[in-house]
Amino acid sequence: METELKLSLNEADLPRLLTHPLLATSASTQRLLNTYFDTPELALQQRRMAVRERLAGEQWLLTVKTAGQSQNGLSRRQEWEGPTTPGALQFDTLVDNAVLAQDLMTLRPNLRALFCTDFERQRWDITYAGAQIEVALDQGRIHVPGTELSDPLLELELELLSGPKEALMALADVLRQTPLGPVMLVPSDASKAQRGMTLWAQLRP
Repeated sequence: METELKLSLNEADLPRLLTHPLLATSASTQRLLNTYFDTPELALQQRRMAVRERLAGEQWLLTVKTAGQSQNGLSRRQEWEGPTTPGALQFDTLVDNAVLAQDLMTLRPNLRALFCTDFERQRWDITYAGAQIEVALDQGRIHVPGTELSDPLLELELELLSGPKEALMALADVLRQTPLGPVMLVPSDASKAQRGMTLWAQLRP
């Protein structure tokens, strides 16, 4: 079960955000290349699900995310992720929900790559308000391969690793106040998958 708070920010605010004392420790940095799949009839979108292949460093990962609840940027949903071979889409060995795994295996022959995200992630592990929280700053773009359709990507994700979910909002409030002045961190309910689908939909008649 994934619980996270997604926050959008302006590029002009980024230098101020990075002066925050809680982000003073060295961040791990990794480039993440992601491809999202669906059927021509958008069967996954209709179920509010997402299937993604990710290249993280030299490792390929397959991810399945189910429909969840998202309000004021705070989302909670089921997620499965594990090592994969590109194009294998082996849901039956990844998803431990037998019915869902079988449904995905049935859809697998019709799944097509629709759009991609390409971004650099800076990551900090922070203990705050009795919780362990992963703070991830993503900078890059969302694009539809083979076209000029592209959107910039700049967002901050606070993922709850352990502890009370209220700590996510509390940490966001603290991060908005930096030594160089306030930073606009706006809760966003639009996932990368939703934004990518919106971009891809521009190709449809």
